[in-house]
Amino acid sequence: MTTRVRFAPSPTGYLHIGAARSALFNWLYARQTGGKFLLRIEDTDLQRSTDESTRSIIDGMQWLGLVHDDEIVFQSANADKHRAAANQLIAAGKAYRDFTPKAERNDATVKQGIAERARAHSNEGVDQRGNPFRDLSLAESDQRAAAGEAFAVRLKIPRAGKTHFTDLVYGPQERDYSEIEDLVLLRSDGHPLYNLSVVIDDIEMAITHVIRGQDHLTNTHKQVLLYEALGAPIPQFAHLPLILAPNKGKLSKRKHGEVVSLTTYRDRGFVPAAFRNFLALLGWAPAEGKEILSVDELMQQFSLEHIHRSPAVFNFQENDPRHWTDEKALWMNAEYIRTMPVADLLPLVKAELRAAKLWREEYDDDGREWLAKTLDLIRQRFFTLKDFSEQGRAYFSDDFDFEETAVSKNLRKDPRLKELLPALAAELEKVTDFNAATAEAALRKFAEQADVKAGLLINGSRTMLTGQAVGPSMFEVFEILGRQRSVERLRSGVPWFDALNALGDV
Repeated sequence: MTTRVRFAPSPTGYLHIGAARSALFNWLYARQTGGKFLLRIEDTDLQRSTDESTRSIIDGMQWLGLVHDDEIVFQSANADKHRAAANQLIAAGKAYRDFTPKAERNDATVKQGIAERARAHSNEGVDQRGNPFRDLSLAESDQRAAAGEAFAVRLKIPRAGKTHFTDLVYGPQERDYSEIEDLVLLRSDGHPLYNLSVVIDDIEMAITHVIRGQDHLTNTHKQVLLYEALGAPIPQFAHLPLILAPNKGKLSKRKHGEVVSLTTYRDRGFVPAAFRNFLALLGWAPAEGKEILSVDELMQQFSLEHIHRSPAVFNFQENDPRHWTDEKALWMNAEYIRTMPVADLLPLVKAELRAAKLWREEYDDDGREWLAKTLDLIRQRFFTLKDFSEQGRAYFSDDFDFEETAVSKNLRKDPRLKELLPALAAELEKVTDFNAATAEAALRKFAEQADVKAGLLINGSRTMLTGQAVGPSMFEVFEILGRQRSVERLRSGVPWFDALNALGDV
């Protein structure tokens, strides 16, 4: 049997990271078992579903590298099949038409909700079988429907018994029939409801495994009853632990805004492979305990057996700009940036530099070797791709800012730097073969002649050349920026120091 799984989001907003994780686990399971990963857009909520949301979901999946098999299924296109299935169940005596007037039906729904809450607190079953139309003969039901009387369609749940299924994560599950209402399959306007649509579509798509969030466990009992009523094979179910906020509350779009949107991480400079790796570890762990996993390793090692039962926690810190996202996610992204092949990093940085208007076409041609070397040099202290255009701006533009801490630490400490840095520039101009080694030799010789510590010149040069207090080897920076830019920036400090002096800062 070929494994067939599906990701079935509703296009009513951006792609939530919880939904993205569900998509990832389905995709990994399909790839690990040599099966099919299918995409179904559950767009039956016509008032809330939008093309923009559908596009956002698809873009998010593509960003993560989750390529679906076969054509996308749009649930709204299958509404006639859903209605036909409901009519089939009526004809078989497994569902019935509920002619309760809409006003009374709404009132009954409210009362039912109260009863359900009471049952949850008292642990007692609630009889859901009091509907007067439940045992109406099919002939009379057909006659009233033909006369134009409005009705909803309900599944006829047996009075005694239990649903049973074995969840591949949470183990054996059962629920008394008395705890399950005669669920509505079609509204009085003929609109199919969630449980019916999902089951019919899963049957139509020959889904073998349903992998989704733990919050669907209750629905699964209802859907098992529908499979049984339709005489269809029941897929295997695997429910994933919830993802919680730091306070152990549910992670939600309403409360946590863009923190839970996948596009946030794309737009803020996360490497797709790194965020995919991070998502995989929210509720799952490889047998060997390794955390940095390539996509091939994820596909090989993923298993439903190693999905945790306890919720995962997304430890973002909204009040700390440095840690607006989960600390582990940021650490993992930095690890990818520092260690991934430069050839793989280059197109990601290219997109970032283009967005920041720092890209030069020469980087695609003669400057490609320089760019690769530059990225390899500066990436070691970076956490996101944004850092290349922000902290690394001085490597791609002469228009960059100076960090206040860098100015205080490296420039204000010694007024002699106003003369020393231009003098160092003159010495660097004399170097015939300008590279890291020759720049270092020239700087250290000049420091000795000027009777100052080399560190004073190294740190002063770093800030004048990059605006930063710390960074890669200063001599490598000299080589990357080249003689001309290095000399010009060292000399640019004269009027800059004069300005500071006028303010009494030097």
